Amino acid sequence: MPEPGQIVTSASVLDIREFIDQRPVGRYQLMAAVMCGLIVSVDGFDAQAMGYVAPALTAALHIPRSVLGSVISTGLVGMMIGALLSGPVADRVGRKPVLVVSALIFGVGSLFTATAQSVEALIAFRVLTGLGMGGAMPNAIALTSEYMPRRRRATAVIAMICGFSLGAAVGGFVAAALIPRFGWQSVFVVGGVVPILIAAAAFFLLPESIRFLLVKGGEDARARRYLTRMAPDAVLPSKLSPGLDEQPSSGGVFVVKQLFTDGRAAATVLIWVVYFMNLLNLYFLTSWLPTIVSDAGIPVRTAILLTSLFQVGGIGGALVLGRVLDRYFSFWVLAGCYLWAAACVFLIGRLGASVPMLALMIACAGLGIIGGQNASHALTADVYPTRIRSTGVGWALGIGRIGSIIGPIIGGQLLVRGTAIHQVFWAAAVPAIIAAGSAAAVSVLLRRGASR
Repeated sequence: MPEPGQIVTSASVLDIREFIDQRPVGRYQLMAAVMCGLIVSVDGFDAQAMGYVAPALTAALHIPRSVLGSVISTGLVGMMIGALLSGPVADRVGRKPVLVVSALIFGVGSLFTATAQSVEALIAFRVLTGLGMGGAMPNAIALTSEYMPRRRRATAVIAMICGFSLGAAVGGFVAAALIPRFGWQSVFVVGGVVPILIAAAAFFLLPESIRFLLVKGGEDARARRYLTRMAPDAVLPSKLSPGLDEQPSSGGVFVVKQLFTDGRAAATVLIWVVYFMNLLNLYFLTSWLPTIVSDAGIPVRTAILLTSLFQVGGIGGALVLGRVLDRYFSFWVLAGCYLWAAACVFLIGRLGASVPMLALMIACAGLGIIGGQNASHALTADVYPTRIRSTGVGWALGIGRIGSIIGPIIGGQLLVRGTAIHQVFWAAAVPAIIAAGSAAAVSVLLRRGASR
């Protein structure tokens, strides 16, 4: 007779995926998700740090705003490269070491940034910081996904990712408190020390993915140790399996090509379109929304506060979408979310200077765009098997980062040309429509694949 909590898929084999799916979420799993959330939160802090210190930095180093824009963009380029490189590495060596090293890299990069005395040094240090930040997110998503049961996976992954927005928001309060007393460098000192301390804690506390260890092979003893900590009441059989449809890691050098095998090519390309379009839209709006709203005749301070509701709506929307996805785990949910976003963005351009209506619609747009972005991570992680999951999420984020670089440029060009406000927001609605169509197409493809 098996003990309570034991799930055996055959006479002497334990299917780890089924085992996790059927058990309640325990403290060990929550600890793994919280550690990933802490890493992502300091990632968010460092990602927004340049924006918070920009006024003081330009004054102290006499950097023109146009040049500072290039410095900020180099951080995004670093994040793109980090996302593209870290996924394949993590699918070979593990999620934990890449997460720990990523946190160390952006911690050290932030400390170096505090010493910068020239534009060239700022660019070099922000690229280094971006490499670490880009490497953290896809592996935090993969690890959290692999420790959570399917019925709670979406909520857990999305709640973990909300740490990024929370870290970015906390960064604003920290910067406001530190810069007047200690200068702009103090923000980067905090943004460097804290990630290093969290990386040290993660080295000792963060577990490796059990499913990854079994897919990799030769790590059964280590997998059993983690499994015993996660489920001390379970009696383990002689053999562990990562899942009936999981295959051992091929050990190949170019893991990215596996995103296009076994019928995944079309879905992979469409997922990249979703990420590219939505991150283009996200950074287009966050970069220019305060300026556009201010140009409509609303005071600058009010415009900034209205823009903050975009982030608030995103956090609230992400948590709501997590619960919806736990019940209806489908890209159709994401498609509906982006159609909602397109409608809200279009309406922002039609509301004129009505502050209450703008506040409502901006928050609703954040629900669709930011909430949808967070939801897409949970869905994408489930598309790919364990052996290429970090690569799948990392490359989707990396391709999306190209959109995040292009988005602010497009916005700037529209404003320089004197495009009417309603036309600017109509243009911003188009990427959301394309993302919605692509998400719907992914859902159709996955359903066809499952029915074969």
